[in-house]
Amino acid sequence: MNKPPRLSVNAVQHRYGNLQVISEMSLSVADGEFVALVGPSGSGKSTLLKLVAGLEQPTAGTIALDGTVTKNRLGQAAYMPQSDTLLQWRRVLDNVVLGREIQGGNLYGAKKQARSLLAEFGLGDFVMAYPAELSGGMRQRVALLRTMIMDCPLVLLDEPLSALDAFTRAELQDWLLSVRERLAHTVVLVTHDIEEAVYLADRIIVLSQRPGRIVADIPITLDFPRQRDSASFHEQVVAVRSHIYTDA
Repeated sequence: MNKPPRLSVNAVQHRYGNLQVISEMSLSVADGEFVALVGPSGSGKSTLLKLVAGLEQPTAGTIALDGTVTKNRLGQAAYMPQSDTLLQWRRVLDNVVLGREIQGGNLYGAKKQARSLLAEFGLGDFVMAYPAELSGGMRQRVALLRTMIMDCPLVLLDEPLSALDAFTRAELQDWLLSVRERLAHTVVLVTHDIEEAVYLADRIIVLSQRPGRIVADIPITLDFPRQRDSASFHEQVVAVRSHIYTDA
């Protein structure tokens, strides 16, 4: 029997009052796949993540996780909003395990895993630091780790690197790939950065202007590690960008 998709969005529509944000939208994400959502501002990318996470319910259509349609999706996907939302009164280690703590899991095991990952990814000296003592890039690493170690195979990331400078952003893109490989999650990433999407994703879904609908579903065929300055990388970026400006 074929394994069901990790995520299935079926004929989903969403409105805020009279404002239709998402037109009829259907997509699926396979287990272990890294999918990026790109499109103009207001196309419903962030709204779609909130719907999948169970923070809101679609006006029409269904959302299935592992083949099961359910309205009770809260806690079934690990969701990271645009800001890092670290708790200033909790140390780095306690921030990283917050999601697992809320889930009611083995806190000792979560802290042991968190310590190992913090050390592995360059934060071992900051386990007992407070968020105010960290740089912007370090705060994002902590927030990303908190999301990635939750006991959820599906990870939803809403522009997690958008507030960073170009150098730190490139560094954390590589870091995110290494964490994803280490933890083997399925990832859906919202980004406005087309190069970031091509660098990270297995597949890019392009949304139209509001109300958002899918105008392109583009597999990225480049091998890892990807070279940003290669001709093939540039060709993929141009292909994605062309859909945004001609089909949106």
